Amino acid sequence: MSIIVKFFVAPDATAAGLALATGPGRAFESLSFGNFDPEEAVVEWECLLAGGSFEELVDTGEPRIVAGQDSDGCVVFALSPRLTTALADAGPTRLRDVAASWARLRAEDGEAVETGIAEGIVGDVAALAGSARRQDQSVYCWVA
Repeated sequence: MSIIVKFFVAPDATAAGLALATGPGRAFESLSFGNFDPEEAVVEWECLLAGGSFEELVDTGEPRIVAGQDSDGCVVFALSPRLTTALADAGPTRLRDVAASWARLRAEDGEAVETGIAEGIVGDVAALAGSARRQDQSVYCWVA
């Protein structure tokens, strides 16, 4: 489980990769969270919002690592364009439903994420996705 999770907006993977050593800092619009597996979360969110299976998404390389190693140390990965669009387009009711479903999935795997916290995370990342779209940029995640 990750200790620090920062979702952020960047113009491209090269710029996002520059955040590897120290995180996105003030150079990028970002959100900070902690203590959940964001790589697993974004795949689950995409399944819940846009369909498909967890295994299919992982088999296609989601989430796409843009810098670092996904097994040790810091990593930067990209949210798929499909997920970013689905998050940006989802209304508040849909986001609450997705958050509640995600909290249930985490509970089934023995990871407690309270529904209210899940709603905050999903809602905030959706707002960030909307901001990224307005700027014609993408959403990335730095994990330490």
